[in-house]
Amino acid sequence: MKKIMMALMAGAMSLAAAQAIAADKVTLQLKWVAQGQFGGYFVAKEKGFYEEEGLDVTIKPGGPDIAPEQVIAGGGADVIVDWMGGALVAREKGVPLVNIAQPFQKSGLQLICPKDGPVKTEADFKGQTLGVWFFGNEYPFFAWMNKLGLKTDGSKDGVTVLKQSFDVQPLVQKQANCISVMTYNEYWQAIDAGFKPEDLVVFNYTAMGNDLLEDGLYVTETKLKDPKFKENMVKFVRASMKGWKYALENPEEAAEIVMDNGGQDENHQKRMMGEVAKLIGNGKLDMATYDRTVKALLDQKIISKKPEGAYTTEITAAALK
Repeated sequence: MKKIMMALMAGAMSLAAAQAIAADKVTLQLKWVAQGQFGGYFVAKEKGFYEEEGLDVTIKPGGPDIAPEQVIAGGGADVIVDWMGGALVAREKGVPLVNIAQPFQKSGLQLICPKDGPVKTEADFKGQTLGVWFFGNEYPFFAWMNKLGLKTDGSKDGVTVLKQSFDVQPLVQKQANCISVMTYNEYWQAIDAGFKPEDLVVFNYTAMGNDLLEDGLYVTETKLKDPKFKENMVKFVRASMKGWKYALENPEEAAEIVMDNGGQDENHQKRMMGEVAKLIGNGKLDMATYDRTVKALLDQKIISKKPEGAYTTEITAAALK
């Protein structure tokens, strides 16, 4: 009996080794550090959804000095999570990025200002200092200011732009009248720093119709021409959206999985998962939001011409039947 058990165990190990060898490797580059914002991908890996599709997925966290567009251009990733503004700018500069899926249906971007400060409405922006993230995150803000007819050069008829760190210190230290936050992250940092919800004026990009697409999945046009790679991306998107579905249905477990993969502050991650859940869609690109994103970037001259081939619906059509 012992020999039979050992033989079965050896056989199982051999099968697992064979499956591992046979699995196609895929590297995903995140836009930011490991956190609930990317919970669906960590869940898909942890729960074996990628493995079920025959994929061996490596998830690389991002950070303030990591530009996903540069990583994929240099061959360091097969697929990246990126905001469409940054992706379209990179495409125009020669990195042929293509949107293959759009898990985030809504924007989580907001501008917040203390109610006891000078800004109560958009009409109060003139002459004020507004905190803005860069590294591709600035495009929605500049598009919004352009829509309002406000210059961003610090002139008296415009606004002064503070290149904001990825925290709420500019508001705490009163370096800016308003700062950029995400609904699922920095907004809650502001609350934790002592600001009360009723004491804040909140400008929500989605509510104002100023939202540009965030956190889509992008690959290079060159790789997408390979049938095998395209097949793997269908599998990757299918497993990823399965991961998102599980994460939204089990936010606390998803937060724990994020923590196991480098996330910080479990309570913050649980709260983040709850807020991210409000933004996730079915993974398919909404053309109305795509068109609005492109128009906003063109109007601000962030891109010089209407992009061609910047997205494909083939992957989601095959993956999300």
